[in-house]
Amino acid sequence: MDLPKRKTDIGPPNYRDFLPPVISKNYGDWKYHEVLSPGVMVHHAGSGEKIWTVRVASPRLLSTDTVRELADIADKYCGGYLRFTTRNNVEFLVSDEAMLCPLQLELNDKKYMIGGIGPRISNIVHTQGWVHCHSAATDASGLVKALMDEFADYFTTKELPNKVRLAVACCTNMCGAVHCSDIALVAIHRKAPKVNHDSVKNTCELPSTIAACPTGAISPDSSKKSVKINDDKCMYCGNCFTVCSCLEINNPDFDGVAIVAGGKVGSLRSDPKFSRLVVPFIKNNPPRWPEVVEAVSNILDAYAAGAKKHERVGEWIERIGWEKFFRITGLKFTYQHIDDFTIARETFRTSAAFKW
Repeated sequence: MDLPKRKTDIGPPNYRDFLPPVISKNYGDWKYHEVLSPGVMVHHAGSGEKIWTVRVASPRLLSTDTVRELADIADKYCGGYLRFTTRNNVEFLVSDEAMLCPLQLELNDKKYMIGGIGPRISNIVHTQGWVHCHSAATDASGLVKALMDEFADYFTTKELPNKVRLAVACCTNMCGAVHCSDIALVAIHRKAPKVNHDSVKNTCELPSTIAACPTGAISPDSSKKSVKINDDKCMYCGNCFTVCSCLEINNPDFDGVAIVAGGKVGSLRSDPKFSRLVVPFIKNNPPRWPEVVEAVSNILDAYAAGAKKHERVGEWIERIGWEKFFRITGLKFTYQHIDDFTIARETFRTSAAFKW
């Protein structure tokens, strides 16, 4: 006799249990899709059935009230079906065309921003920032707010040569996956941690603190029953601060943002690309970060004016050359831009595309 299936919290549930009925019914038989407006598209199945998608932006870090409101809207118009994209857009999946207009009217009434589909800026994927992460070198949420206030039209109405993926990582650990985005901000520390020797011996476990450093910059300091840091070996990653809070990495005078550009994940037209450095450092200037917003605007404006249709940012840069890119964007070229790291290219295949 078969035992009844028991629900547990071990491992992820099967994604098919959460698909709208029309998607389950036509699974593997979807023929094409059409973009009806900047935030609405429709998928056509071989059976003739359709499903509509309405996309809205989200700030990613959502309150419980907002999540409940989104769920209520989905219950009202979509049979309870919605999804979050990898870039934290919220997509309402509508099976009944009669619900399409009422859904958009309610979303507009509740001040949700509809858009992000097609050759536009999508929602900005980002990390935690000062609001949540102890080792953040900038505030991701604040930067995203400043950027999206500036580029909201590119989400809702304006078009670009191709989609543009923006991202923000609040430290170089990059849990925001910014190394493969069209334009991305990476927050950086520029000073080695300050060691609070009086607290280390009572707060931290020395072996794990020393082992936490990936470059071997931390060693025992027996005279103080603490640790010492070799500044020449430190790469300011902040991993030691994660293990021992007495090694303070945050510094308001030396923390800030670097800008990288030209990355992408998709294999369409060209191989996936890693982002490359275009601005080495801009000091934090909250709450609006005007210098960062201006630099990103310069890149985006130059791309919009000079790229061919369907070109991603990295493909456009490679076509015109990096020299011209720096000239037309007005960004300064410095010694930090010189790429002399060759180990990875000599020992690993950096392309994610298969070669037969």
